[in-house]
Amino acid sequence: MCNHDQHDADDLSAGGAAGRSRRSFLQTTGLAGIGAAALTAGSAAPAFAAAPATSGPASGNPAARQRGRWRPDTESRQFTVAVMPDTQFLFFGDSIKPEPLQASFQYILDNANAEGDNIVFMAHLGDLTENGTAAEFAHMDQVFDMLDRGGAAYSVVAGNHDVRGDDQRGSTPYLQTLGPQRFKKSPSFRGASPDGYNTYHVFRAADHEWLLLAMDWRPSAAGFAWANKVIKDHPHMPVILTTHEIANANYTDDVYPEDYGNPDDDAVLSNFGHKMWDELIKDNDQIFLTLNGHYWPPARTTMKNTTDNDVHVHITNYQNRYYGGAAMIRLYHFDLDRNTIDVETMAPWILDQKSAERNVLAGQMARLTSPVDYFSVAIDFEQRFSGFIPVPVRPARSAQRMIVPGTLAYWRFDQGGKPGSAFASGQRIPDLSGHGNDLSTLVTVPGSAGDALVWSDDHHPDQPGHGSLLFSGGKNPLHGAYLTTGDKAPLNSETFKQGYTFEAFVKVPTTWSSDDNSWMALLSRWGEAGQAGKSTGNTDPDEPIVTLSLSSGREPQWAVYPTNLTEGSTNWGHALPEDAWWHLAVVNDGRRTVMYVEGCETVDNPSTVAIGLTTLNLPWLLGGYEYGGSIDQIFHGWIGDVRIVNRPLKVSEFMIGK
Repeated sequence: MCNHDQHDADDLSAGGAAGRSRRSFLQTTGLAGIGAAALTAGSAAPAFAAAPATSGPASGNPAARQRGRWRPDTESRQFTVAVMPDTQFLFFGDSIKPEPLQASFQYILDNANAEGDNIVFMAHLGDLTENGTAAEFAHMDQVFDMLDRGGAAYSVVAGNHDVRGDDQRGSTPYLQTLGPQRFKKSPSFRGASPDGYNTYHVFRAADHEWLLLAMDWRPSAAGFAWANKVIKDHPHMPVILTTHEIANANYTDDVYPEDYGNPDDDAVLSNFGHKMWDELIKDNDQIFLTLNGHYWPPARTTMKNTTDNDVHVHITNYQNRYYGGAAMIRLYHFDLDRNTIDVETMAPWILDQKSAERNVLAGQMARLTSPVDYFSVAIDFEQRFSGFIPVPVRPARSAQRMIVPGTLAYWRFDQGGKPGSAFASGQRIPDLSGHGNDLSTLVTVPGSAGDALVWSDDHHPDQPGHGSLLFSGGKNPLHGAYLTTGDKAPLNSETFKQGYTFEAFVKVPTTWSSDDNSWMALLSRWGEAGQAGKSTGNTDPDEPIVTLSLSSGREPQWAVYPTNLTEGSTNWGHALPEDAWWHLAVVNDGRRTVMYVEGCETVDNPSTVAIGLTTLNLPWLLGGYEYGGSIDQIFHGWIGDVRIVNRPLKVSEFMIGK
């Protein structure tokens, strides 16, 4: 739901920046909210708003470049995990070239905040050096001091060029330089295996804790047992697994640029990768992403674990490219609002250089935009993690709690009929506000099925009442059933001169059709514009004087005839995806009307002064739409709680609020 504080009804021009969905597993409240899974992106080029800032001119002195400080926004639902593969050719014997690595680390430090990429963690994938010597690691030690001084959260793993044998090998220059002792002051380090070659880290992002396993080049049986226990001891954390080898590409880079084949499925498990899969990955549902280097070219695939959930397996390595890969970094931009990870690959050292001074090969590597280097991965995070982070169901709230001052009518559908049973003639929906505006009359189009209107327990996750009515209406020919207020209901004569708030929950099924279901109304007021004396501008004399409808594109439309105008006024929302619940609200402060979807202000809200709502003292219809004095369309889908208030409400006062 959008930020309550930005949408006060007494400041209807306030900005509409989207805030958090209360449904997300990442919310500390654990309460439910919108069905954002309907909006997940496919695997495609990511949508970056702008090129990220670079860190400025390169310098060989790490201390001189120490401008950044680790300060990520741990509550933001957008965050980044930086990944760095094999840097071995930069630390090769007496050929030491630390500048690219320094530039990448400086970029990470400078962008570990909300104004940058919001980098929350950096993972190196091994083969830090070419020969694993003490001399090579002495240079590596100096560069990693940058991250330590900056307070960065990071991990490293040993590659086959750093060590030999499995994790029981004993002391090595790698362990002496980048072993557990180095991470004592790290904000993310949580522990290591007894041998020191396997570590685990916990970082906070999107107001939740995420576990990253940094596994040795060749874990022993003891290493695998340790890793399985770490996951078991942290049963509610999503896990990213990093190690030097799991998968390799099933295509070659003999032709440059590579012949990618299918970039969404160009990786296969290596022989050791199969062992890693069997011993650690497949039975630990918390592992949703694995990252490795070692092989090239880069590739990825998606595999199913034993619970039939996706595990995204990615390989990234650029050591075969110009300047040993120039310490390129892979940025995994998590966006929990879009249920997407956007991935980009870049070389900060090259980006720091003035474009006119870059050589030809460097210019080709500043940013890689092939389908294996620049892509998006769709993950419904809540669904994917539901096996170990169950989504709490927000409990129903009492009707009395929803009766805020000024409530004229409140209808909910969590009592009165067994789910799936037909709404019977003689049944009614009481007005829980106590004002007598009951939905007292069932109207069924002759020839309609007996289940044209049925009770349902389906509901919006933030809906106070855990029930709804399922309407099966439409045209060609006209069919269905709807409800109306009584002829003498007080609501029929209400003009709302001081403003109003109309709220409703709605869900459109996948069987919705623009041919049969366009312009179906959730709620409308009987009476035609022409009868009410409206005749100028955009007036259609046969249309109803008030209606909240869905257009031929499933866009919510509030089309009304205010008391101060001789023509209509219309507010629009965006197209609503099918098979997802939505909360709609229309708020008028006595002058201006604004539509909200999920508490977020929509774009198409007129500035015309619109006072009140015209009435002909006729009933209101739930699920029916009249035109020219006759029923013209009947709703197709679910309608949940409906509330009508005779004053403007703040977004925080909506039924989806706390």
